[in-house]
Amino acid sequence: MSTTTHHLTAPPAPWKSIFLEHIAKMPSPEFIFSTVAPAPAGSPVPYVPRLRYCIYRGMWAELPENKHNDAPMNDRVYESELPTFTSDVRMRKIPEIFASSAGHGDESQSQGSGGGGPVEAVWWIKEAGTQWRIKGTAFVVARDIEGDGEESSGVRTVKSEIGERMRVVKEGGEKNWSWERELTAHFGNCSPGMRGSWKNPPPGTAVEKEPDPDHQLGQKVTNLHDPIARENFRVVIIKPDEVEQTDISDPTTARRYRYTFVSEKGQGGEVKAEWKKEELWP
Repeated sequence: MSTTTHHLTAPPAPWKSIFLEHIAKMPSPEFIFSTVAPAPAGSPVPYVPRLRYCIYRGMWAELPENKHNDAPMNDRVYESELPTFTSDVRMRKIPEIFASSAGHGDESQSQGSGGGGPVEAVWWIKEAGTQWRIKGTAFVVARDIEGDGEESSGVRTVKSEIGERMRVVKEGGEKNWSWERELTAHFGNCSPGMRGSWKNPPPGTAVEKEPDPDHQLGQKVTNLHDPIARENFRVVIIKPDEVEQTDISDPTTARRYRYTFVSEKGQGGEVKAEWKKEELWP
């Protein structure tokens, strides 16, 4: 596993199993994803929220089985509590994730891997009477995540920040695990029509401007390495710092449970961590 930091030495998060159980009840695992963007000129605050619906695509390194996905898959070497979704680099959420990070990345940097800006994600699981809120940071995986030559600072950031939350479950398999293979597997996990959406006309541009023949609506992509679709395709990984489970399924016993990630690095660089749980009134 190329240039990845020390990994997590902690049991699975206490919220993970019930979160996945609730997600499985949803007809479609949609959630609201929030970033921050620079406020318009004259605003009394420096940043304003930006929200949109996204589709949960599984935990990073735990891509769900899909009989229609013919992309090469990594062995299950790692597990994590890192929710993922797919996106288009041309969408505003991607540069917002970069610009609001500690490094204040600019538009050009957002074309590759990196990020680290603050985000929130919220699921309302009607079937379980429960709201899930995840607060943390987000990182973007692009085609430059592996390759020849020197790694960019963004690639190093992703592999360090995400790698430290990846728990080894198959000792000895780390050296054969590939970030690029995982990225391609996420692309393959999408339907041909969804893959084709990464060849749509540039989002947010005026319809009066006729797009070129390669960027049209309604395309279906079967080539896992289609150059245009893969140029725009991204996987976004949410790194949680705090998770809230608000269960109002029974009004007489309603509760909010807050899980906070607390960690420290050992002398050997390994991450020793735990999730602290609080029981609160909703």
